[in-house]
Amino acid sequence: MSYPRYEIFKDQRNEFRFNLIDTNYKVILTASEGYTSKQNCIDAVGICQRNSPYDKNYDSRTTVNNKYYFTLRSDNGRDIGRSEDYNTSSSRDEGIKNVKRDGSTKTVVDKTLVTV
Repeated sequence: MSYPRYEIFKDQRNEFRFNLIDTNYKVILTASEGYTSKQNCIDAVGICQRNSPYDKNYDSRTTVNNKYYFTLRSDNGRDIGRSEDYNTSSSRDEGIKNVKRDGSTKTVVDKTLVTV
């Protein structure tokens, strides 16, 4: 399988979510919310693919524990993706660069189709 890529999966609440995985096999963006339908999750991936290259769609933030993170916003300004927490603002900024680089990938793997 090729990387970077989006992976669609079901969470513990049985909702659909996505992760963006970079070329180092690390999750660099995850869905900000769960979706009750797979199509809504697929649509959210499409918004990430479209919005990720542009600075205006990112919001740099700090947690109450003084960790740094960012969100990627959808067309309506709501958060659609969230980064991990970083120890420094420069690490967060590097994370944004990585999502800008990899977020437009058209590779999407549907992990909900995998049967055991």
